[in-house]
Amino acid sequence: MSSPTTGAGQPARSYPPRPEAVYFYATCLVDMFVPEAGMDAIALLEREGIRVIFPDNQTCCGQPAFTSGFPDEARQVAAAQLDLFPGDYPIVVPSGSCAGMIRWHWEKIFADDPALKARAAGIAARTYEFAEFLLHVVGFNRRDEGAPTTVALHTSCSARREMGTLLVGRELLARLGNVRLAIHDHESECCGFGGSFSLKHPDISTAMVGDKLASLKATGAKQMVTADCGCMLNITKHAAKEDLDAGRTAPSLPGEHLATFLLRRTGGKQS
Repeated sequence: MSSPTTGAGQPARSYPPRPEAVYFYATCLVDMFVPEAGMDAIALLEREGIRVIFPDNQTCCGQPAFTSGFPDEARQVAAAQLDLFPGDYPIVVPSGSCAGMIRWHWEKIFADDPALKARAAGIAARTYEFAEFLLHVVGFNRRDEGAPTTVALHTSCSARREMGTLLVGRELLARLGNVRLAIHDHESECCGFGGSFSLKHPDISTAMVGDKLASLKATGAKQMVTADCGCMLNITKHAAKEDLDAGRTAPSLPGEHLATFLLRRTGGKQS
């Protein structure tokens, strides 16, 4: 099956039939900070009858070094990942930024080594962002068992512009009969995380996430859903700081990875 458009200026890609197995590349943030998102994504795939292979030696995709101007270091980190996927299975990544790094930038950092570049190109061609894979390859469509609710969707910059998953996220949520999606007026803007950007420019980053949070809250949504854990941590931790300063004891805008949200809404996870 194929997607008519990425919604991000990238050429539409063709999608394979549902595979027997996939590789799961968890990402650093999922591994260290939000492991339940990775486990829930795996649970969703396994529930669809897909065997999930988790390479034990996986580490970083190299994006932090690459976007910080250290291509040699990024190349060294990425090279260590090339042996993780020996079988001809799709590679599913629960993050638009890491998926974008593998799909669009690994070939660039190996440009001077034809053999490594060819290997990176082969991996890139079968790398999919989690929501993209769930919609276009799996055809996810299960009955919504949750109570009626309103949510806001945040799509990271890389997921939106490199992987073209804004419309993918919307479509997955639209398949949940009791979920109303509220569109916020800062939808296309960065949350201010940007990996090392938030460390190098904390004041600018804080202003950006403040604007993003205000826009999300203005929709009246009960929670935020996103497929990118970096953005989720940035937005929800800023919301928690605002709640603490205001003396609120309950979170004013909880956040959840899309995998966790979908699994819970379709009866695969207790609330």
